[in-house]
This record gives sequence, C-alpha cells and structure tokens, in this order.
Amino acid sequence: MENSNKNSYEQNSGYNVDIPVFSNMTTLCYIEKDGKYLMLHRVKKHSDINKDKWIGIGGHFEKNETPEECLLREVKEETGLDLISYALRGIITFISDKWQTEYMFLYTSDNYEGTIKECDEGNLEWVEIDKVCDLPIWEGDKIFFKLLNERKDVFTLKLRYEGDKLVETAIDGRTV
Repeated sequence: MENSNKNSYEQNSGYNVDIPVFSNMTTLCYIEKDGKYLMLHRVKKHSDINKDKWIGIGGHFEKNETPEECLLREVKEETGLDLISYALRGIITFISDKWQTEYMFLYTSDNYEGTIKECDEGNLEWVEIDKVCDLPIWEGDKIFFKLLNERKDVFTLKLRYEGDKLVETAIDGRTV
C-alpha cells in the first residue's frame, strides 16, 4: 500500500529521503488609487513577523490554490474588495536565518470593486506612493517598490536577511 505522507520522489523511488513537500508560498498585492497604495499596518497580531510594519495585501496559499486564487481570496478577506484586474509584477524569494524561505508572488491592481472593510490583521490606509518608503517597511521592500516604479516586466528578486538586516540582494539572478 502506498503511503500518502511520502513525497513523490519517495513513492517512485522507494527511498526514504528528507525532501520538503510544502514550501512557504504567499501573494502580496499593492492596490493603487489616485497615486496611493492601500497599505496594511500590521498592529493587531501579537506574534507576527511583520509586527508594526507596513505591507501590502496578501497572505499564505491554502492547499491546492493557484497564485491568482490566493491573491483574490486574500484581498477579499483582508479588505472586502474584489479585484477586477491585476498584474503579476515579480516573484520574490525571502531567505532568512530566522524563518523558513518564502516565495512570494507580487501583484499590482488599480481596478477593483467593493467597499473597504475593517481588517483583523491591522489597519488599512491609503498612502501616497512616494511616501511608502518613509514608513517602517522591510529594507527589501524598498527594492521591489523601486522595481515596480521603474519596470513594467515581471522581475525576480532574491532577498536574504540575517535577523532584520538585509545582507544579500539579487535581481533577475544577478547579485547587486
């Protein structure tokens, strides 16, 4: 009988190896209106890696979700809004000595419907795009905000942290 707890390599090879079956995958969206981004100030959860930081809207994949399904669900859950259109802008790899590697699909949207509701993860606020980097945000976020502003194509970004300090950056596979 086949063990459904084994990953596909174990099932096909007969070898018992330690290959992670799940990864830490997330989406993040910056919703734009009138030169402002809808930002989430993470102040409501006590044990939160983003505590007191300002971030976009998003979260973790649920089982069998596509990036788009995760994006639409998270935006609806956190804001009450339904995205009408959106664009994949980047794929970001966060590496840290303090948490599991995270793979994030970064989106932007400027077309949505609905009314913003209260968020149980923090306070939602429209922030002028040119003021976002003045807020308490992750150092690496400043890099992808710059890329969002300068580029229209999809980029990849690797951000490696030691604690809260950004120690390595690569854009499209090239160390910067």
